[in-house]
This record gives sequence, C-alpha cells and structure tokens, in this order.
Amino acid sequence: MAAQGARAAGGDPVPTTARPVAHDLPPVEVRRSARRRRTVTAFRDGGTVVVCIPAGFTRAQERVWVDRMVTKLAAQDQRRRPSDEALARRAAELSARYLGGRARPSSVRWVANQTTRWGSTTTADGTIRLSDRLQGMPSWVVDYVLVHELAHLLEHGHGDRFWELVEAYPRTERARGYLEGFATARDLPIADVDDGADPAAQLPG
Repeated sequence: MAAQGARAAGGDPVPTTARPVAHDLPPVEVRRSARRRRTVTAFRDGGTVVVCIPAGFTRAQERVWVDRMVTKLAAQDQRRRPSDEALARRAAELSARYLGGRARPSSVRWVANQTTRWGSTTTADGTIRLSDRLQGMPSWVVDYVLVHELAHLLEHGHGDRFWELVEAYPRTERARGYLEGFATARDLPIADVDDGADPAAQLPG
C-alpha cells in the first residue's frame, strides 16, 4: 500500500525495533535510518505497521511519531475501506455518472475468497463482489473495478462495446496500470480485473 509521509528522504536502514501497541492496534516495527534527517514515513507490511524515522530521534520522539503515524494510517484506512453499504452506494453513483444509470446491481459486497481476480459479477442475479485485497487502495482504483463490474451487467464479455462502457471512466488506464503493478510486485496470480461476466450462478472470473 502507499506509504504515509510527514516529510523527508529515505536512507540506509539501521537496526529495527518491534514496538508493542494497544490490543486494538496492529504491531509496529520502527526502522531507523542513518541517512534520514527529518522525514518520517509509515506503511503496512502485511499485518505490521512499519514506521521509518531518523536514526537520531530520541525514544520520546519515536513514541510521538509512531503514535502520530499509526493514527494517520488508521484514518486513511477508514476512508479507503468502505462498508458493503457504502460500496453499493458508490456503485449507484458511478452507474449514474458513467453508465447512464443503466447498470443496477442487486447487491455489491466485499469478499475474501477471490484470490485470482479483483472483482466478479453474476449477471443472472445482478450481484457484484469485490476482492477485499482492494481495501486500502486509492478510491479511484476501487471505482475503476466497480465500473468494470457494472459494465458487465450490460455487456457480458470483454468486447469493444464493453470497453467503450468502461472507458467512460476517465482513470481506467491509470487504474489498470496500478493494479497490474501491485499484482506484479507481490507476485499475485491476477492478470486483470476478471475474465468476463458469467450469466450462470458460478463466480465469473
């Protein structure tokens, strides 16, 4: 995921510190850099929050900045992890804006069992499912996957007509590049959003 920064430059890492936090917060790893002077950045590495600070920071400064960056990441995550209800509302807004309101899913929800696709649509019942791997990604990337799946309610395959619908969303190419880069960097078996909508009950893929 994208790192949160408070200013600065990178540097060579020096010994790291694992820092325990409250029960409702993720574990934190503090990485000190000898070349880092003023900048503090934070990012997630799996279930751990990694906070990069200058090697010269005191323990008191470390505590202040760790708390600040963990709070900032949590706020960012809250914005980027909408509920199923918020996801459905966003899908309706995107349909109205880019598809003339013609794509009307019966439900839109997050799922955890999609490991080879970002989203899927079953046209028989109008359901759309998004991989929870998308949670935490920029909202414009999630919007692209939603538009992609909404378009499948109107066009089942990935033909010219389908892409005409999808490309009404102005950040289509940028979002596709982001997802491709994300999957490649993490060696994920995901080539594109899906393999086309399936009118049957099985998950399209």
